[in-house]
Amino acid sequence: MGRGTVKVLPWLDLRGKLGDYIYSGKVLDLLVLHLKIFPISLPLPFFFFLTQIFFLFFLFFFFDLTAQDPERILKMVKICCIGAGYVGGPTMAVIALKCPEIEVAVVDISVSRINAWNSDALPIYEPGLDEVVKQCRGKNLFFSTDVEKHVSEADIVFVSVNTPTKTQGLGAGKAADLTYWESAARMIADVSKSNKIVVEKSTVPVKTAEAIEKILTHNSKGINFQILSNPEFLAEGTAIQDLFNPDRVLIGGRETPEGKKAVEALRDVYAHWVPVDRIICTNLWSAELSKLAANAFLAQRISSVNAMSALCEATGADVSQVSHAVGKDTRIGPKFLNASVGFGGSCFQKDILNLVYICECNGLPDVANYWKQVIKVNDYQKTRFVNRIVSSMFNTVSGKKIAILGFAFKKDTGDTRETPAIDVCKGLLGDKARLSIYDPQVNEEQIQRDLSMKKFDWDHPVHLQPMSPTSIKQVSVVWDAYEATKDAHGICILTEWDEFKTLDYQRIYENMQKPAFVFDGRNIVDVAKLREIGFIVYSIGKPLDQWLKDMPAVA
Repeated sequence: MGRGTVKVLPWLDLRGKLGDYIYSGKVLDLLVLHLKIFPISLPLPFFFFLTQIFFLFFLFFFFDLTAQDPERILKMVKICCIGAGYVGGPTMAVIALKCPEIEVAVVDISVSRINAWNSDALPIYEPGLDEVVKQCRGKNLFFSTDVEKHVSEADIVFVSVNTPTKTQGLGAGKAADLTYWESAARMIADVSKSNKIVVEKSTVPVKTAEAIEKILTHNSKGINFQILSNPEFLAEGTAIQDLFNPDRVLIGGRETPEGKKAVEALRDVYAHWVPVDRIICTNLWSAELSKLAANAFLAQRISSVNAMSALCEATGADVSQVSHAVGKDTRIGPKFLNASVGFGGSCFQKDILNLVYICECNGLPDVANYWKQVIKVNDYQKTRFVNRIVSSMFNTVSGKKIAILGFAFKKDTGDTRETPAIDVCKGLLGDKARLSIYDPQVNEEQIQRDLSMKKFDWDHPVHLQPMSPTSIKQVSVVWDAYEATKDAHGICILTEWDEFKTLDYQRIYENMQKPAFVFDGRNIVDVAKLREIGFIVYSIGKPLDQWLKDMPAVA
């Protein structure tokens, strides 16, 4: 080479070599590497040598090579999530916030949903979500309907699509419908031009990864796909905090060299903010089953305390005192021991039905029947609640106005999937009641849609649901609790919104028909205070009002 000429190594190789030398601490070798990259002759001014040294260390600080392996940075520059729903949107927003060097794209075929994510009115309500999205959107977080483009460019593809319960065919009413998952897998295989890690984020049956792997492998065109299971354990209403400070992150992968590398790559993403000891790595099947098992266990606790609530009413015990005493046992603990009208949400019932089907398919009918009882008790609790309302109000609610306070399945969310309010409202409508519904986060269109849809239809993408839900004439939706209760014969509290605890019940009582009833499905009101005002109060699992004791028993 001539004097002053420069040999430029491939840029990416340079970064890798720099990292190797810096990690090893071989400073002299680093200088030798510099001379290999920028050979110079001694006659050149010494300041030129110093300038190059400065440039070399500039690279060192610019890429922060002392903190992270540069090769890993290169491998994780783009993440794509298929599905912009309750799981995909918040999860990707937090990853973008915690990993500013990673580009995150959330894609969905629903134009209206993506437009909402790109607006000031996000499509879902979750405390803290708005702030996270605003910090990252347009920087390293993007929402798009160009699904194929972002999937093609991504290094890691999360799949967070609907997995509804089948309504017909083999396994109807129990098995998960993997139509959307299979469609996503085929699309990934079709558009991919480079190796990818495909991550199950939806809750799926055990062995789904194996089926998806076969689809990708048989359509791979020589491209390597690694399948991981990374189930979510978010609680709606606290999802952002759950993502910031998770109890655990579970990653399942193949126990092969390639599978272990894929697990390590995803682990490194979460390790930006999650302590490594909270990141659990398992095989694929353990990860898939762990999600179903976790939801089944939580739902079981709710059904257990709800079963006790019926016995408490029959004996005069107080379910709150019973659950408090039981929860003091450190082997049991206090969480998920609050009696209520029943559990809801997108996961509990669907996952238990899925678990039942898997047990039946594997020749375990007794195990399947055990888990079926969890759902049966939940259905029983909702039916019992409706029966209590009707029997208390002279055995008929026909033509009577009933105020429904709360429609979401829990507070601090606008999610109505499998909310107990749907079954309670349908039960009252079946007895020809007039309903006035108020929920601070659920709009009229959603309520009408939920009350008119068939069971399990809610879990299909919005564009495949009925476009114009049939309006139910006996239902009015208002945006004020006082308007909902005006001239009502009874009040049903179906969501534990904090504002329902502090309402002016004296004012409400004065504007209601008499006798005025309160049916507290969440045990949030001060029963003694309301009875002083003049209400006839029913709280689940609490000693019955004298009025209710005189009514026929409800089973």
